[in-house]
Parts: sequence; C-alpha cells; structure tokens
Amino acid sequence: QEPGQEGHRQIVETFGADVLNEDQTINRKALGQIVFHDEEKLLALNSIMHPSVKVAIKNAIKEEQEKGTKLFVLEAALLIEEHYDEICDELWYIYTDEQIRRERLKESRQYSDEKINAIMATQLSEAVFRKKCQRVIENSGDFDVTAKQIDDAIEQLGEI
Repeated sequence: QEPGQEGHRQIVETFGADVLNEDQTINRKALGQIVFHDEEKLLALNSIMHPSVKVAIKNAIKEEQEKGTKLFVLEAALLIEEHYDEICDELWYIYTDEQIRRERLKESRQYSDEKINAIMATQLSEAVFRKKCQRVIENSGDFDVTAKQIDDAIEQLGEI
C-alpha cells in the first residue's frame, strides 16, 4: 500500500484521492469507512491487496525455510476466505467472546458501536472458524492463559 507500489496505485484508482493523507500514504481510517459500509467495495479492496500479500508471504516463508526456520507464524485477515490453508500447515482460531471483542476494540482503537457492527458483519461465523481451523485458542480471559495455550499448542507440534 505504499506510494509507488502497484497496490497503492490500484487503491487510489479504485477509491479516489480522498483515501490519501497529505503525504500520499493511504489513510486507512478513510478507506475503512468506505469499505466497511459497502460489501462490493470491500471485495474490490480485498481483490487488490490479497494476491500481492500472498506472494509476499510465500516469499517470506521460502526465505525462512532456506534459513532452517522450523516455525513460521502468520497472522492475517481473511485466512479462510483467501485460502491461506493452501500455504499454511494449520489454521488456528483465536476465539474471543463477542462482547469482549467489542470492549477491546472500543478501548484499544476507540471504535464506535457502528464501526464494530460493520466490521463484524463482514466476518465469518464462529462455526465456520471452528470447522475450518485445526486448533482453537481461547482468548476471552487473562492473556497469560492464552499465552499458555499457544505455548502448549506449539509444543504439540513437535520439536522446533
């Protein structure tokens, strides 16, 4: 999304110069206000971003494999929708109760209820995540408990 990159050009071409900051970088807040209220525009943004993101991720995985790295963790939006299962050995679902997610988004990002509703309306259901992911990590409580679950899951993967 950086100025001079193909994704940046396509975003400006698709959504107009109103999504730019003064320094010509993408104003994510402005872009978010457009795409989270219009499913077609969200699909357009995803069709611009995800192919190039996937190529970059594949390249990073290959570089790490060549270095002998045994564990590569990827956190990305739309893991299921964009078929990241094709390049990942496992998909993990980090589950958080909806009310807690809402509270965290309000506190950490100062999102309004309207913005949270718009974002959540575009997300897959919990049932889909539970069906498609190989592991579920509970993240509704204390972070230390979540971290322990992640550590245990990594240990189950075998020696890394």
